[in-house]
Amino acid sequence: MPITALETNLMLPIFGSRKSFCSGVSRRDLLHIGAAGAFAPGLGDALRLEAAEAATSAPAARARSAIFIFLFGSPPQHETFDPKPEAAAEIQGEMQAIPTSLPGVHFGEGLPQIAQIADRLTVVRSMTHQYPIHCCAYIMSGMPTYSIPLETNPRSPEHWPFMGSVVDYLETQRSGIRMPGIPRNIGLPWRFCSRGSSSNQAGPYGAFLGNGFDPFWTDFTGKGTTVVPKLNAGQKEDVLDPHGGIESSGRFQLAAGCQLPKEITSRRFDARRYLLNQFDQSRMQLERHAASANWDDHQQRAYSLIGSNGVRAALDVQQEPAALRERYGMTLFGQSCLAARRLVEAGARFVTVFWDPFGPHGASVWDTHSNHFPRLKNYLLPVFDQTYSTLITDLEDRGLLDETLVLCTSEHGRTPKIDSKPPGAARHHWSRVYSSVFAGGGMARGRVVGRSDAIGGDVAETPISPKDMQATTYHLLGFPETATVPDQASQPHPIAGDGRLRTELLG
Repeated sequence: MPITALETNLMLPIFGSRKSFCSGVSRRDLLHIGAAGAFAPGLGDALRLEAAEAATSAPAARARSAIFIFLFGSPPQHETFDPKPEAAAEIQGEMQAIPTSLPGVHFGEGLPQIAQIADRLTVVRSMTHQYPIHCCAYIMSGMPTYSIPLETNPRSPEHWPFMGSVVDYLETQRSGIRMPGIPRNIGLPWRFCSRGSSSNQAGPYGAFLGNGFDPFWTDFTGKGTTVVPKLNAGQKEDVLDPHGGIESSGRFQLAAGCQLPKEITSRRFDARRYLLNQFDQSRMQLERHAASANWDDHQQRAYSLIGSNGVRAALDVQQEPAALRERYGMTLFGQSCLAARRLVEAGARFVTVFWDPFGPHGASVWDTHSNHFPRLKNYLLPVFDQTYSTLITDLEDRGLLDETLVLCTSEHGRTPKIDSKPPGAARHHWSRVYSSVFAGGGMARGRVVGRSDAIGGDVAETPISPKDMQATTYHLLGFPETATVPDQASQPHPIAGDGRLRTELLG
C-alpha cells in the first residue's frame, strides 16, 4: 500500500530528529530502513504462510504469560527446598527444616510463608547440569555447551537466544505482529548486571536473533534504606543496598533513551503505529539474513515507541494500595515482582525479574562464598520468602495463576559440605544437583519432582536439566517442541537444545 502525503507528513516529525534511541540508533535511520523494507514484495505473504503452518502443530497454550524469576548467584538447596535434617552437622548446617502444607514435605526454616503455599507449587529437587560456574546464558537458552570465556562475553556469536527472546521471536512469526501494545519480553529492575561489578555477565540477550530481540529493559530510581554490612569476601565498605529495602517513592521507568517523546499525541501515535506495521510486514523475513542484522535493533526501537505508554502505566507500582505493596515487601525484589504482576496483567508475554548484584561486591547476592548463614538469615531468605509467597497468592486471588507460569531458578546450587574456614561459613558452587520451584500456568500443584541423595550432593531420582525446563516452558506457552530459531546464517536451531517436555511437571 503506497504511503500517502498525509502519512508522510505525520511520520516526518517523529523520525526527522537525529535524536537517538537507547542503542544509539536515530529516528532518521529507522525511517530509511523502514522505507526500504516497505517496498519488498511478497515477504509478508510468505511469513504469514509459514506462521500458519507452524500453528497447526503447536500445542494449546496453557499459560498466557510467564514470570521468570532468576536468583543470580545461586541459593543453596539445603537451606531452601531440600533440607537434610538427618545429615551430619557439616551438611545440615545451622538452619533447621520445617513442615509445609504438603504432608511429609519440609523446607528450610527461612521460608515459613512459602512453606504454607507448598500445595500450590511444583518443587524440583533434581535439577542438574555439568557447569558449576555462573552459567547464566546456559540456563537461560538452548545452547549446548558452556565455558568461562563465554560467561564473560555476552555478545559472543556462540551464544543462543534467551528464553524471552525466543518467545518474542516465535510469537512474532506466528502473529505477524512485531510491535504489540505491550512488549513481549521485559526485564526488571535494570539491564542484567549493570549495577554491580559483573557488567559483562552473559545471559538474557537476543544472541543470533539480533539485539532487536533483547529484553525491553527498565530502570529503577530510588534510594536503598538498609545498610548491608561487609558480608561478602573482599567487600571493603558497607552498602546501602536496595535489595534490603527501598523508599516507597522508588520508581521503575523505561530504560534511558527509550521514552516516548512528550510531543506525540495519541492520534499521531496511532498513525505511526499504522505506518510501522506496514513496514513490518515486508521486513520481518529480511531480518533472518545477515545483511539485515542491524535492522532488528531499528525494529526494537520502533517497538519501544509503540509500547511505551502501556509499559509506563504497568510499571507504576505506586498505583497499588500501600497495604499490598507492603505485602510484597518494600524491597527492590518485592516491588519488581509487583511490577511483573502488573505487566502480565497488561498483556506482557514474558517478564523476567533478576535478583541481581548491587554495588561493587554484591553484598546481598546469593553467591555466598562467605558469611553464608548471616546473609541467608538476615538479608536473603526473609525477602525471598515474603515476596515470592505474596506473588503466588496475589496471582491466585486475581484469578491469574492458572494462566501465568511462574518459574524460579538459578544457575546452580551450592556444595553439600559446608566450608567452615571463611567468616560465617560458606557453601560454594555446585551443579550436580539443586532445586527450582515452579507454579501456575499448567504446572502441577503440590508436587515434589525428583530426589537428591542423603546429603544433597547428587541426583538420586528423575534428573531434570535446564533444557528440560525450557522445553516444558515453551510447551506451556503454546509453542511446538519441534520449533527452531534461525542463526545469522539461516541455520535452524532447536529452541530448547536437547531439552524435552517433562510431563512429570504438568498438572
